[in-house]
Amino acid sequence: MSKIRMTTPLVEMDGDEMTRILWQKIKDILILPHVELKTEYYDLGLKNREATKDKVTVEGAEAIKKYGVGVKCATITPNAQRVTEYNLSTMWKSPNGTIRSMLDGTVFRAPILAKGIKVLIPSWTKPITIARHAYGDVYSGVEAYVEGPGKAEFVLPDGTRKTIFDFKSAGIIQTMHNTDASIRSFARSCMNYALDVKKDLWFSTKDTISKIYDHRFKDIFREIYETEYKEKFEKAGIEYFYTLIDDAVARVVKSSGGMIWACKNYDGDVMSDMVATAFGSLAMMTSVLVSPDGKYEYEAAHGTVTRHYYKYLNGEETSTNSMATIFAWTGALRKRAQLDGLKDLEDFADRLEKASIDTIESGVMTKDLVGIFDGKATAVNSEDFLKAIAERL
Repeated sequence: MSKIRMTTPLVEMDGDEMTRILWQKIKDILILPHVELKTEYYDLGLKNREATKDKVTVEGAEAIKKYGVGVKCATITPNAQRVTEYNLSTMWKSPNGTIRSMLDGTVFRAPILAKGIKVLIPSWTKPITIARHAYGDVYSGVEAYVEGPGKAEFVLPDGTRKTIFDFKSAGIIQTMHNTDASIRSFARSCMNYALDVKKDLWFSTKDTISKIYDHRFKDIFREIYETEYKEKFEKAGIEYFYTLIDDAVARVVKSSGGMIWACKNYDGDVMSDMVATAFGSLAMMTSVLVSPDGKYEYEAAHGTVTRHYYKYLNGEETSTNSMATIFAWTGALRKRAQLDGLKDLEDFADRLEKASIDTIESGVMTKDLVGIFDGKATAVNSEDFLKAIAERL
């Protein structure tokens, strides 16, 4: 049987540790037997980032700008221990952060649902997608410890001075920022993605308390929706809905799911882990970076699974959940197929996802899911799980 052909390459970004091992096995067992895979390859493994002085990460991001769709393996963001372990010349930045910045993108995370995997909130029957504005706020805040009495101020570019707090004794201080340009990109990415997947878009801040900072987010979202997207949303039969963050939490908990929930940076960081846990496992969480001009980068929401990697190096058997990485590949292949008009490639992505979910629903899964599966479950090792999916595929 002839393989499914591609016309435009995917940008393929390899990664680190156990996910790197699974990356190759997913290609060998599930994709290459069926697809004449066409990729432009970039090795974002930490050793190669060191060898290229992280130039490879920039090159990978530029390639996504060129071709429009990328798929990325999980990568190490080095800390002091990793600098020593890998003999690094410097503590290289997060590849995800570099790519997000270069694409000006928004991260969308959604759970993979399989019957039998226990959902902690029973009313959640449809996946909830968290859209996180991964720029600014406390993540680039400027902090200080104030040792004693004194007035803390910030000075605006026009020379205006504002008192932050008049300290009577020791305390702490933090200032943060965002930009209209970044918020506009965030809004457009969210609205484009909502149209792409045909789901309602919710957005929430705390503008009643933060009457300038959070209110600016609210105003920009409303302006862009009204002037650029309202007719498109109505034609697609989807809704844009704004509410306060605390009201959004209450509404989401009582809902059946199915919406995209756009959150500021900190809110999105917290809520994405809450949603992942409530739906079962971070290993069953997809992640896609979407730029406001329609560039896509797919990856798993989890890290490199270091503990399993060292077991693997010692020759021990591992049972590592590869679902999120499989869905990174299917998401990228599907988007590439849609852009290029390749129906057979799009159908293959759909079939691979169905085979993966059906395998779990049949009771065959990795060890991490056994304890949250409602039914008879058989735990298999990392490779046998992929082979079980291949049999169904």
